Amino acid sequence: MENTLSKAVIAKAVIAKAVNATARSPFDSIIAKALTLVFTAIFLAACASTDTTTDDTDTGADTGTETTVDTSERDRLEAQRLAEERRIRDLEAAASAAGKVFYFDFDSSTLRSDVQDALDAHIALLKTNNSSVRLEGHTDERGTRDYNLALGERRANSVRDYMVVNGIASYRIETVSFGEEQPNAYGSGEANWSRNRRVELVP
Repeated sequence: MENTLSKAVIAKAVIAKAVNATARSPFDSIIAKALTLVFTAIFLAACASTDTTTDDTDTGADTGTETTVDTSERDRLEAQRLAEERRIRDLEAAASAAGKVFYFDFDSSTLRSDVQDALDAHIALLKTNNSSVRLEGHTDERGTRDYNLALGERRANSVRDYMVVNGIASYRIETVSFGEEQPNAYGSGEANWSRNRRVELVP
């Protein structure tokens, strides 16, 4: 704006000097002043048009920059979303491969190392959501009904405690014992008994 006014003042002075140099009478002086005003108005209009064009160009540049930034941010967020989806799919696949049945040694509620590895896969997946699970404890047919109900409960609690220690809230985990009442395999012998000494994770 200051640049435009400076140009207008200079132009007015130049035009006035040129017209005054040729003025010879009062009538000529009036004409000279009128011409000075006309030329000044024309010059100001031209300068205003130039400034408007410049401002429009600057505004367009700013808008283009903002659009580029917005696009880059959207691309970054989309890439993060896709990466998180891939991570969860991988965790789901690992949990599925680990299985939902965890076996125990005879008359024991201690978690074996292979059970802990399998539970780790489920724990990692549970940390990505707020789902609850139920742990069902089972035993083989040996022992009294009451003893086996208590043993099944200890087994379910062992799994629950491991999950809680590793970051899963206890209120998300329900435990129940069926003792020997729901065998996975029927008949006597270690081959069948070993399949019944278990805890099942039910989503």
